Amino acid sequence: MKTLAAASAVTVTVLALAGQRGLEQTASTVSTGVLSPAPVHLPLSRYLSAVVAGDAPAGAAPSVRASAEPAEALTAVVRQYCVVCHNDALLTASLSLQNFDVADPMAMPEVAEKVINKLRVEMMPPPGMPRPGGDTLRTLVLALEQAMDEAAARRPDPGSRTFQRLNRAEYANAVRELLGLDIDAGVWLPLDTKSDNFDNIADVQVLSPTLLDAYLRAASSISWLAVGNPRVSATEATYTVPRTASQTEHVEGAPWGTRGGLSTVHTFPADGMYTFRLSFYHETTGAFVGGNARGEQIEVSVDGERVALLPIDRFMQSSDPNGVTMYTDSVHLRAGPHRVSAAFIPPEFQASVQDLVSPLGWSLASTSSATAYGFSLLPHLRDLVIIGPHRTTGVSETPVRQKIFTCRPPGEAEAAACATAILDRLGSRAFRRPLTDRDRADLFAFYERGEAQGGFESGIRLALEAILASPDFVFRLERAPAAAAGRAYAIEDLDLASRLSFFLWAGPPDAELIAAAERKALSEPGELERQVRRMLADPRAEALATRFAAQWLRLQDLEKVQPDVRQYPDFDEQLRAAMRQETERFFAHIVREDRGVLELFTADYKFVNERLADHYGIRGVSGPAFRRVSVPDEDRRGLFGHASLLTLTSHAGRTSAVDRGKWVMEVFLNSPPPPPPPGVPDLEATPGTADGRTLTVRERMEQHRTSPVCQSCHRMMDPIGLALEHYDVTGRYRVRDGGMPIDSRGELWDGTPVASPSDLRNALLRRPEPLLRTFARNLMAYAIGRRVEYYDMPTIRALTRQGAQDEHRITSYILGIVNSPAFRMQRAEVAQESGARQ
Repeated sequence: MKTLAAASAVTVTVLALAGQRGLEQTASTVSTGVLSPAPVHLPLSRYLSAVVAGDAPAGAAPSVRASAEPAEALTAVVRQYCVVCHNDALLTASLSLQNFDVADPMAMPEVAEKVINKLRVEMMPPPGMPRPGGDTLRTLVLALEQAMDEAAARRPDPGSRTFQRLNRAEYANAVRELLGLDIDAGVWLPLDTKSDNFDNIADVQVLSPTLLDAYLRAASSISWLAVGNPRVSATEATYTVPRTASQTEHVEGAPWGTRGGLSTVHTFPADGMYTFRLSFYHETTGAFVGGNARGEQIEVSVDGERVALLPIDRFMQSSDPNGVTMYTDSVHLRAGPHRVSAAFIPPEFQASVQDLVSPLGWSLASTSSATAYGFSLLPHLRDLVIIGPHRTTGVSETPVRQKIFTCRPPGEAEAAACATAILDRLGSRAFRRPLTDRDRADLFAFYERGEAQGGFESGIRLALEAILASPDFVFRLERAPAAAAGRAYAIEDLDLASRLSFFLWAGPPDAELIAAAERKALSEPGELERQVRRMLADPRAEALATRFAAQWLRLQDLEKVQPDVRQYPDFDEQLRAAMRQETERFFAHIVREDRGVLELFTADYKFVNERLADHYGIRGVSGPAFRRVSVPDEDRRGLFGHASLLTLTSHAGRTSAVDRGKWVMEVFLNSPPPPPPPGVPDLEATPGTADGRTLTVRERMEQHRTSPVCQSCHRMMDPIGLALEHYDVTGRYRVRDGGMPIDSRGELWDGTPVASPSDLRNALLRRPEPLLRTFARNLMAYAIGRRVEYYDMPTIRALTRQGAQDEHRITSYILGIVNSPAFRMQRAEVAQESGARQ
């Protein structure tokens, strides 16, 4: 049998073969949109004809028209009220309007869209500066929108993007759909680069030898895990328990009746003997943990069946500062994925008693940064290491192997036909299209090479490795017809199917969607809408919550905040996870029930489990399962009342009205403040005490913005953040900060007074257009895999107009994007040969 290194080297050939068929051309393609798309309320057939012909139908004019104010008068308004700051000399916010002409906004289209956005949010002119009277600003923004939309209708452009490669999440989902194998793609692939909030944006998915090598190593390792490796050498796999993880609660996946520890799914490469090594925290940084444990045992189980039970009290007497380590006896386990748990079994006299010494009822945080919190009677698991296999005995049948080997040749004569059937099925699913004769020949060549070295299964494994290493799997390459540079074309149904599935599921299309694409049915609007609604009803559509919403709302930043355990001793990993799950489940509910987008801000319900309900002070919720509960408190309604968002916009020891205000401006209003001028000290550098008293957040902010250069931006951000100041670092309600009563009063940029989350919500909802457009803009960027440019904004405006006709239901926005030219079309940037992929 060939070595793993040799197998990886062989798959380089696959990359080279496919690269000759379009990858090199793809890598050199540059996305440079030059025109503008028509509003999406146009009939698609009329729009397609217009794009291909380079013109637009007469009915493309927007439905909203500006007042008949002369453009010269509106340009004079810009000169009088805007150029005083935004000129060539000052370049405030890196923007000059000195040469901006309202009669010809397409001369400066990106600037025009920035002006439209700021005027819609009503942030300009800023507070304290002169403003024109009456409805002059509204007339100006309507005139600009009308001019930009009409220009887009005359010269439509669906935009362009380079190829996309599968990011970590998409790669793991694609492997799961293909093989039924759950993997952690982060084991092999580097962190994904983000652009415009998202990790699927094509223009930052650069190629490098290191990245290609990572995909090759992943292909080799995954193919061995899937098929099994009877000759594998013993290795170690380590699973670590965070210090802030609960060691008193039951861990999901572990047997009932246990507490703490961990539970994970591990794929065993072969049948054989395996050993488990367990390490415990002990006397770390001065905190004494578990030293007086009596009768404590830890159970190791596989798929719920006990394989080891270890008494640990005698081991906890060790004074080793590095912790306590224990080994189990070797046990025989079969190949394939199995759930492995290592959890404590409390002695009978502790069955109903909490950890009586440590005031930290939830975690081991006392051993990390809060040694003053004293002792803990309970032992705490640090990590579990799975070692093996030793004395390999073969490879048992697994669900993954059954999914691969759908036929078994009775003899050598039937092997080729069986292999061809297997590879045709796996290859077409992996490449998300039917295989060509050349695809079949290439894959069969790898099969023959592996079969000559190790038999039928070895040949299938090597061909599977080639499939997983192929650019047709790793990259989302799209067929381009013969088209001149700058001309637009409708993408083929098979490529549309992939765009749709990676948008809604963050994974490959299923058999039904592929079949519809092969029939060319997706070109029919009725069938496309039917597929969208079918896919939204599928559990895989939760990816819109865990992928789109999580990145839009920046939930990953929740991992960066570790609240000070001295001030927030009940914060642990379970609470952090519950916070994130609440927000994701909330958004998934909005999608599943096809609720209105504005319900993100107004919902009078939450999704909580017992841990999170206790944190919010909600009674009557027990157990780890999440459920929907009503929220009578108006300040807790919608996203502004979610602990996840309140925590990720805080610091370890204090809240941050500046960060919260900046976050709202960026995430909900698409109006990020400019960076602070050079030399301005950070808020952290502002003295935190005065006369021996700790200053409140408001007092520190007032000191910080005494500088005139800071006031202009802070007058925008601070009132937003102060309205949320009654929530502490962990999102729990409070009435005092630093021993002083909280003063959350503020005034928004338009003069609206706000003092609470409900005030802030109501103020923003009085101008819902920016909220809706920002949501549509982010959803569109995620869907099309490229940044939203100025020429996409007419489509965004049309989406919100279309949504208004359907109570802004989220499906209206999803269908609007799917039917938009940006999603269904592409503009060729270089001349393409017919059938080439870009």
